[in-house]
Amino acid sequence: MAGGDLVSVNPDALNSTIEFLTAMVTPTLLISATGSLVLSTSTRLGRVVDRVRELEKRLSDLITSDDKSAIALYELRIDTVVGLLDKVTSRARLLQRAMVTFYYGLGFFVLTSVTIAAAAFFNTYRWVPIPVGIVGILFLFWGSILMLLETRMATATVNAEMDFTWTLANYVAPKEIINKYIYNAHGKRRLRRKVAETLEQEQTREPGPRA
Repeated sequence: MAGGDLVSVNPDALNSTIEFLTAMVTPTLLISATGSLVLSTSTRLGRVVDRVRELEKRLSDLITSDDKSAIALYELRIDTVVGLLDKVTSRARLLQRAMVTFYYGLGFFVLTSVTIAAAAFFNTYRWVPIPVGIVGILFLFWGSILMLLETRMATATVNAEMDFTWTLANYVAPKEIINKYIYNAHGKRRLRRKVAETLEQEQTREPGPRA
């Protein structure tokens, strides 16, 4: 037997093996990416649940307070907390839907790997992994859309809470302190129009305790 025969390789078999391994790698990368999205979504959902419980406690403390007149901007506080509860509840629902969508995508990517292996072994229905993988990608795309919506809602939640904080600061803090923070480094007013309107309504309703 010649030495060259010992290392001879069938080119067709080698190409087939390379194609099979290449096809198996793509679903693996998508599975890893989807798993990372599931983990981050689960972490965000846990934080939102904690935030809901914190807001519920704040609302309960406000409602059961004995001396409501001693609490500055009491009605606005109630309205703000209820509004924040509504927003974080919607965020939790979006995150739950996104996580379920990512799990569906993860399942379809795993099924894609299985169908690729089955098509390679049985050499039949080689087209099956393609639509299965496309369905998984569509689930991944829809989950990303839901996460984008949740991110926008999270921004709205932060803005609503900061608007109340500015309103409260303008209502109770001395004027000379507030004036130092009216303008930012670019010379623009920090006080948003919504905050100014809310503050004007509250000051019209009752005189503020500002020193």
